[in-house]
Amino acid sequence: MLNSSHPSCSQKELLNLINEVSFAVVELTLFLDTHPDNEQAMACLKEHSETRNRALQEYAAHYGPLTLDTASENCSRRWEWVMQPWPWEGGC
Repeated sequence: MLNSSHPSCSQKELLNLINEVSFAVVELTLFLDTHPDNEQAMACLKEHSETRNRALQEYAAHYGPLTLDTASENCSRRWEWVMQPWPWEGGC
């Protein structure tokens, strides 16, 4: 699904996916702080982290980086997020 030559989702759908899995990653991390031996939660965290990373890479490839982690992948291009519409200008 992710990392094809064309985006598998619209920009808005991809941002929603990134937000959803990012939320899950944070919540699972907090849960694991108090339940460090929960193997099911650890497996779920690994799965969601991988999905988040793939989604961030796909987003960066098609729309520009959202995080510094994915900015280096587009180092030949300028800081594209500055050129995109800001939220108050109708950006996602």
